[in-house]
Amino acid sequence: MEPERQRSGRTLKKGRKRSRIPSKLVGAAEAMRSRWDLEEKQQPVAKKARLSTILFAENCEITHGQLCELLKYAVLGKSSFPKPSWCQLFHQNHLNNVVVFILQGLSQLHFYKFYLEFGFLRKAFKHKFCLPPPSSDFLADIIGLQKKQIIGNLPKAMEGSLPSASSKVSINLQKDPIIQKYGSKKVGLTRCLLTKEEMKTYHFPLQGFPDCENFVPTKCNGSVTDNSPLFGLDCEMCLTSKGRELTRISLVAEGGGCVMDELVKPDNKIVDYLTSFSGITKKILNPVTTKLKDVQRQLKMLLPPDAVLVGHSLDLDLRVLEMIHPYVIDTSLLYVREQGRRFKLKFLAKAILGKDIQCPDRLGHDATEDARTTLELARYFLKYGPKKIAELNLEALSSHQESQEPRNKAELVQQLNTSVLECLDSVGQKLLFLTREADASALSSSQNCQTIKCLSNKEVLEQARVEIPLFPFSIVQFSLEPFSPSLTEEMKKRIKIKWTEMSTVYAGPFNKNCNLRALKRLFKSFGPVRSMTFVLETHQPHLCIQYEVLEAAQLAIESLDDILVEGSCIKVQRPVTELTLDCDTLVNELEQDSENRGTIYLSGVSETFKEHLLQQSSLFLGLEAVILPKDLKSGKQKRYCFLRFKTFSSAQRALSILTGKDWKLKGRHALTPRHLHAWLRGLPHESRLPGVCVIPPPLEQEALQMLKVDHPKIAAWHWGQKIGKLYHNLCSGTLCLILLPGTKSTHGSLSGLGLMGIKDEEESTTPNTCL
Repeated sequence: MEPERQRSGRTLKKGRKRSRIPSKLVGAAEAMRSRWDLEEKQQPVAKKARLSTILFAENCEITHGQLCELLKYAVLGKSSFPKPSWCQLFHQNHLNNVVVFILQGLSQLHFYKFYLEFGFLRKAFKHKFCLPPPSSDFLADIIGLQKKQIIGNLPKAMEGSLPSASSKVSINLQKDPIIQKYGSKKVGLTRCLLTKEEMKTYHFPLQGFPDCENFVPTKCNGSVTDNSPLFGLDCEMCLTSKGRELTRISLVAEGGGCVMDELVKPDNKIVDYLTSFSGITKKILNPVTTKLKDVQRQLKMLLPPDAVLVGHSLDLDLRVLEMIHPYVIDTSLLYVREQGRRFKLKFLAKAILGKDIQCPDRLGHDATEDARTTLELARYFLKYGPKKIAELNLEALSSHQESQEPRNKAELVQQLNTSVLECLDSVGQKLLFLTREADASALSSSQNCQTIKCLSNKEVLEQARVEIPLFPFSIVQFSLEPFSPSLTEEMKKRIKIKWTEMSTVYAGPFNKNCNLRALKRLFKSFGPVRSMTFVLETHQPHLCIQYEVLEAAQLAIESLDDILVEGSCIKVQRPVTELTLDCDTLVNELEQDSENRGTIYLSGVSETFKEHLLQQSSLFLGLEAVILPKDLKSGKQKRYCFLRFKTFSSAQRALSILTGKDWKLKGRHALTPRHLHAWLRGLPHESRLPGVCVIPPPLEQEALQMLKVDHPKIAAWHWGQKIGKLYHNLCSGTLCLILLPGTKSTHGSLSGLGLMGIKDEEESTTPNTCL
């Protein structure tokens, strides 16, 4: 199991019949090709703090809790905390300062609506990621502040060691979160399954989601009933150059028998075996030949159509398996806790089942033991019902257990709910918080926080120049006046249309007797086509081609404009509307985006493309990620891909090789940052008829005439420049984060956006060495 993961389980109703499971695994794991060497062997002369976010190749959304993980690790390092689960911070002890700039009132939508205005931010920070819409207190979430729980008087039975599950505690059952969710009567298996909305909320991989396009679905599409079979699942993983990858999987049947227990060799270079959690070492994994694809194949054969998977924080297991399964019971969510927190599996095993697991004298966790424990917890829940669980008063038991543990500072900072403030306090430091007086936050009244309230954003900026050098950790919050909800909705609609039109080209004129099939084949060679229609309103026919990705449209324009095709010299161009008037400038700026400069787009790739790359990997030094999108319906690999390299020069060299005579592929440098690519694909498709003019609504016309500093469009440029000046004044080795928290209102929510980097890190942000 991973650090900071909590596990829980449920039990089955007594006497229920279950579908049979296969008595043995079918087939054997085949030997796989050698893994990618994703890092160049040269070591830097001097160590400097450095960030790596290879996980972003899969476009995962970063939660506020994961952001807090990074901030706590930045303060104290691995001696007190496990490494962040979503990125790598190398040489943390060489980090000098942490500065967080918050642009309150802005979202990811604003960033790409005013992309040209955010010039400094998009060029200086190559690490960009999505954030969920903000909660009621964004600052408290990313700092890790928790509302203190008021626990009533505990009975004498709770003194000393953790009491047994039979201990009685006087509580108000109606206020227990388990009773509030499930009621007081016993429930069946189907009531315990996570709904699709819950799976979406807790980031389970789902069919059709942009970050799951390469995931393998199980063959479970049967009708689930209260008699469907349960399977306990637990995965162990290590940290590779790509992120977290599978090293062991255990699958336990409802009767307790282990039907699958496999060690798995990751495809990428291992940088940390996470032995203290996984129990996996280099010696154990060396002789292993089983790969992820072998495990996926075995699981699909093992699980019956109505199988229900049970696990603790099961979303992490399914993501590391890169599989999609629709029927799940997550015991960390089944045993509901207050305020969205979760109980650890170790605690639930002791409090509910009276058994000790994950013993400290054992090297790592036992995946089979953990999987079996989740099944037993599931059976207990189903057998005794929510009321019995509520009577155990798990919240009080957990608080009592924590109060019995040593509370010195070294142990305190290892607690999962430790805040950044407590981390700073443990090393004798304070946090600086600069904000406007009008902006209230729980952070302002917190101990160990030096809060400076200002009358305006301008004063916040002036104070930041003076105060930031005096504190090791600073949060600077600017509050910007957002658009009205109606205007935001209009802006969201128009940005969808803009990206659709930028991905559309008109080509022609063609002869009336042209070979339509050959023309379609030609234009599809540049990338996936969403639609292709003949335009017959003109004297000679034209084609209107709408591509799925912006890179394909740009490649078609660059390759075919003013070229002789089918006997005619054709023009290939985008539709000219008020939304595409600046598209040439925008395309150029997208190409210069620091996140794109090390990434190339290729069209015409075959299903064996990756194997060919493996065979000639020596030609492609610095390759970090291969992104091979799949069709969401058929599951087949599409005929285009993105390759991400460490540096611009490595990407340029690879592009010249892959578009040469030996590979015969078409390609260019990428234009769409990966998180933006996923966001755009998630938006509902929207377009308009050619020639229809969108006139800015009166509200926007009035807003643009105001030209106030705090207007979002003006603020995008103004504050981008101001933060740029502050950034240049930061000392070398400063971790800097720019957060656009997103917005939330009764009219709808908008996702946030994060940008981060370390000033003067090893991999420079200059154009020649980006990525």
